Amino acid sequence: MNIENMTFRDRLGNGDGSQKIQRIGPHIDGIDNRTYQELKRRIHQILLDRIDLESMQRLSQEQTRREIKALVERLLEEETAVINDIERKNLVRDIQNEMLGFGPLEPLLADPTVSDILVNTYKQVYVERHGKLELTDVVFTDDAHLLKVIDKIVSRVGRRIDESSPMVDARLPDGSRVNAIIPPLAIDGPVMSIRRFSAVPLRMDDLIGYRSLTADMAEVLQRLSRAKINILISGGTGSGKTTMLNALSGSIGLSERIVTIEDAAELQLQQPHVVRLETRPPNIEGKGEVTQRALVRNALRMRPDRIILGEVRGGEALDMLQAMNTGHEGSMATIHANTPRDALTRLENMISMAAASLPTKAMRQQISSAIGVVVQVGRLTDGKRKVLSILEITGMEGEVITTQEIFAFRQTGMDANSEIIGHFCATGIRPRFLERLSAFGIVVSEKIFDPTKQYH
Repeated sequence: MNIENMTFRDRLGNGDGSQKIQRIGPHIDGIDNRTYQELKRRIHQILLDRIDLESMQRLSQEQTRREIKALVERLLEEETAVINDIERKNLVRDIQNEMLGFGPLEPLLADPTVSDILVNTYKQVYVERHGKLELTDVVFTDDAHLLKVIDKIVSRVGRRIDESSPMVDARLPDGSRVNAIIPPLAIDGPVMSIRRFSAVPLRMDDLIGYRSLTADMAEVLQRLSRAKINILISGGTGSGKTTMLNALSGSIGLSERIVTIEDAAELQLQQPHVVRLETRPPNIEGKGEVTQRALVRNALRMRPDRIILGEVRGGEALDMLQAMNTGHEGSMATIHANTPRDALTRLENMISMAAASLPTKAMRQQISSAIGVVVQVGRLTDGKRKVLSILEITGMEGEVITTQEIFAFRQTGMDANSEIIGHFCATGIRPRFLERLSAFGIVVSEKIFDPTKQYH
C-alpha cells in the first residue's frame, strides 16, 4: 500500500488495522475529571506510539483532524469506561488539540473575548475578559504536560527553555506575546502568560467606539503622525500601549519605508513597505545575542523613513533619540511609565546606561529636541483602557524639560457598579505643534482645543 494514501487506521497497530488495544481503565459508572485526564493521556500516548507522524504531516490539517477523530472513537468503542456524548466530544477535541495545537489552551485561544491567558502552574489558569480576571476550569495533566506545550510554543520561533535558560519570550503564530518561566525560578511549577492580539488589529475608529479617547483627540494624534512628529507612548503593563501604537501607525503614508524593532514581534502594521526586526537571546553557550540597541544601529543603515521601537528598555534609548534627531522624523516608541513625566525620567535613566559620562543637561536636551508628544495610556480600576493625557514637549528652561498638557481624562468618581465616572477634555492650551502641522498643509480647527467641551 502506498504510504501517501494510507490512513491512520491502516497504520495503527501492526499495520493491518485489526489489532485490539489493551484496556485503558476499569469499568465505572461515571467519569470524574481525574479519570477523564488519565483516559485522555493514555489514548493520546497510544496514538503517538502507533501513528506514523511523518506521514501525518503530508495530510491537510482538516484531513488529520478527521483521521484523529475516527481513531479516538474507535479506541473508545473498545473501552470499558462509560462516558456520555459530551465527554466523548470533548475527548476527541482535546486529543486533536494536543496533537495539532496547544492542548488545553486551544479553546481559550479561539475565544475572541479573551485578552490575556495566565497559566499559574498546570492546575490553575486565569483569563482576562473585558479588563477583568476570572478563573477558568482549564487544567493541564501535570507539570510535564504544561512544559511540553510551552516547549512547542517557543520552539516554533527558534527559542528554547530549559534549566539553563528558565525564562523565555516568544510569540504565537497570530502575533500574541508569550512569556514563560519554569523551575528552579518558578517555585511551584511552570508559569506562562499570553498577551492576546486580535487577528484584525484595532484601528483608531475602534478605540473611539470603545471610548478610549474622543474623536477630537484621535484626529490630533493622526495628524501628528502624518506630520512626522516623534511620539512616545507611555503606560503600565496591559494599558494598551501596543494597541495605540498600531492604531497610530495607520496614519503613516503607504510610500514610506518603516523598520520595526521588537523583543518579540507583535506589531501589526498594515503598510506594504515594512521591515520587521526581532532581537535574539544568547544560545546555550551564552553567545549570539542580538540586542535592541544593535538592531537600532543596524536599522539606521537600512534607509528607513521611520523607525518604530516596540518598547524602550535600555541603552537603545540613546540611539533612538539620535535617530529621531538626525532625519528619521515621525518615529514612535513605547515605554513603561505611570505618568508622562515619569516616562521622561525613565528615558533619562536609560540614556545614562549607554552614556554614563553624558551630562544631565545634554541628556534632557536630546529628549526635548527629539520627542514632540507623549501619549499616556492607562487601564482604570474597572478594566477600561483610556488615553489619560496627551502632553506636548515644548523645550528646555534651564535644566528642566518643559511640557504642556493638551488633552486629559479627568476621573470624577465611581458608580454603584464600580465603574469609573469621568470625562475627556481639552486644557485650553494652544499647542505649538500647530505650526508644524500647518507647514505640512494640515489644518486643525481651534474648536478642538476648547476647554468648555467635555466628553463623557
